[in-house]
This record gives sequence, structure tokens and C-alpha cells, in this order.
Amino acid sequence: MARPAVPEQITAAPDGSLQRPAPRPEALRGATLASAVLVMPRVVGKEASGELCGVPGLTGKRIAPITSRVEGCGLTDGVEVTQVSGIPLSMPAQVDCTTAARLKDWVDRGIVPAVGNRGGGVARLEIAGSYTCRPRNNQSGAKVSEHGRGRAVDLRGIRLKSGEILTVEADWRDKDRLFQRIHAAACGPFGTVLGPESDPYHNDHIHVDTATRNSAYCR
Repeated sequence: MARPAVPEQITAAPDGSLQRPAPRPEALRGATLASAVLVMPRVVGKEASGELCGVPGLTGKRIAPITSRVEGCGLTDGVEVTQVSGIPLSMPAQVDCTTAARLKDWVDRGIVPAVGNRGGGVARLEIAGSYTCRPRNNQSGAKVSEHGRGRAVDLRGIRLKSGEILTVEADWRDKDRLFQRIHAAACGPFGTVLGPESDPYHNDHIHVDTATRNSAYCR
């Protein structure tokens, strides 16, 4: 018997990080829920000491290939990023090395400078998602999201060293335009950048991905 839909809820963990329930599987083109068999990664390497993917400042580990019967999903040469330039992520980001390197570039050239000394600086990045096999915007029948290819990361907010947590949803239009500047800084390193002004699906986070495009698509 089908279970009734339950609205997604976001709660705060005891450490102050923003927790989001694991995304619910959705029907994908050419595949049913029963056929979407996902092999979760197991660790195949030791914790890197700051040079994951050969990039100084990227900390994490390589993971075993993630495979799926859903056409278009999977991550064959993935890593799990836990820190970027010494800044921890609220949850590990499972992506490919190209996306991991672009994430570091964005943090170093965009996020950290935008925050500056506000609240003592950046203490942690609040990550809403990375690899997950699902259609775009969780819409049934849509093409596979770049999340399903390990090429995307969603940023929900930033925790400052003072303990304050800034979120895209609450602070997008603050007087400092912090997240708008962070959004603009992602255009270039990433092929796609979507924020609250793009559509209702991105009202609470900034989506970045490394999809191949002739020019960056930033909204």
C-alpha cells in the first residue's frame, strides 16, 4: 500500500547544524523505484591529509564506485570531501574530483572573502546535498539531476566562528547581500548556479554543478 506523502521537514541538530532528511526516491525516466538499485560507497582509501584529488587544501577520502540501474546515475571516480581549506562541511560531499576542485576555488575566492571577518569568519559550510540519484528538482519524469552524476553540491548556509548560522533562505536579501555575492562568485568556477531567484525549488539553497556548458548558466 502506498504511503501518504509527508512534507519534508528541516530540523536543527544539537550541534547547531541544519539537518535535512535523506531525499525520497522519485520515479525516473525509464526506471521504476524497484529497479533503482543503488550500491552505496565503501571507503577504499585512508583519510587524505589535505591533498585530496591532488589539490592542496582538500581533505577527505576516495570512495568506491557508486553504481545504479537508473540510466545516467552513478559516480565512478568519486571522493568524499570533509573539509575545504581547513573549513569543515556539515556533511561530507560525495562528488567527482573536478567538482571538488571547483568547490575549493569557490570557497577560497568567493565564500571566505565575502564573509570576511563577520562573526570571526567562516567556521563551517552548511551543506544540503551532493550525490544522490534523483531527477531534477525531484520532479517525476525529469532528466537525471547533476546530483545523480556526482557533479553538484547544494549550500544551505554558513556557520560563523561566533556560532551564528546564516542561511540562504533567511538572509538572501540582507543588507550586505552576502549570499548574493557568494552566488555571483560561483559563476565561472561552476557551469550551473541556481539560487532563490531562479525558481521555487532553490528558495533555501544555492545549487552549483559542473555540467558542461558553452557558458555558465547563473540564475
